[in-house]
Amino acid sequence: MDLSLKTESFTQDRRDWLGSAHGTDVPVSVTLDVATFDAETHYPDGFIKSGIPLGEITATSLYGPYDDTAVDGRETLVGFLFTAQDVNARRVASTKVVGSMLWHGAIREAKLPVPVDVNGKADVRGVIVFV
Repeated sequence: MDLSLKTESFTQDRRDWLGSAHGTDVPVSVTLDVATFDAETHYPDGFIKSGIPLGEITATSLYGPYDDTAVDGRETLVGFLFTAQDVNARRVASTKVVGSMLWHGAIREAKLPVPVDVNGKADVRGVIVFV
């Protein structure tokens, strides 16, 4: 039995980017490829922020940040990270983390941690509403 003192840090997860509760009851589980995220932009405090737009990497079926200039599948927006994810769990940098993705509902565009371009909005037209 290990009785040594352990510390764990948490982040305050901001979800003010959600435009409504619609869709929050059915997020899907996704595995994030941490190498595709930029530390300064996406996880400056060690947590990938909720609200990050996601695209699916075709070759691996992992998810990374949506990037309209990518050529690996991430050029198609498929949803938004629903909850912040720790990429330095137990002080060990992770290469993959499991998270949840909001794939339909309303999004407050001005509150997103990173902007979504017109092509990304077209990708999710009919399932995501930007308010």
